[in-house]
Amino acid sequence: MSKHQAPVPPLRLGDSRKPAPGDLALVQGFVNTHDLEDGRDDLTDPAALERWLTEYGLMESGGPLGPADLDQARRVREALRGTLIANNGGELDPAAVDTLNAAAKTAELLVRFDAADGDARLVPVRGGVDGAIGRLLAIVERSQCDGTWERFKGCPDTECGWAFYDWSKNRSATWCSMEVCGNRAKARAYRERHRGAHA
Repeated sequence: MSKHQAPVPPLRLGDSRKPAPGDLALVQGFVNTHDLEDGRDDLTDPAALERWLTEYGLMESGGPLGPADLDQARRVREALRGTLIANNGGELDPAAVDTLNAAAKTAELLVRFDAADGDARLVPVRGGVDGAIGRLLAIVERSQCDGTWERFKGCPDTECGWAFYDWSKNRSATWCSMEVCGNRAKARAYRERHRGAHA
């Protein structure tokens, strides 16, 4: 890393819950590069995007990225967030599904068989940002096959939307943090009931 480059932030997985298992933590960290609550975005420009993707092994460094690459990555990030909120009881946005389907098509995801053990997996034909996004989508597909996807959720608090993994036995966790978002929702519901009682 050049002395003029900002350091790549660690994967933002949250403090109140254990991170998603295996490679799914990469998807979790990618979604959480944008913190809706405080407005922080780790992907501030194409160079920051390139640093993030190369740091986490999703793309090889080489050649500068442009504004279109950044826009694409951010669109996919928010589409993934939308599907995670749908995993938590929210309504699935058809536009998010369209965005993810288009990204998978652009990445040219194909089934490849490993020469060593014959195992099949999805890999992108394309390189660069398209390939990096394809690798993230391949992780999602694997997660849906192995049963971990339904535990991967987005916080339903509209001020938050944080990606978290539900490790509870009965898969009933709703909030990324009961102490913050859960209590905020309870307070909001209390105020609404109180207002309704005095209307």
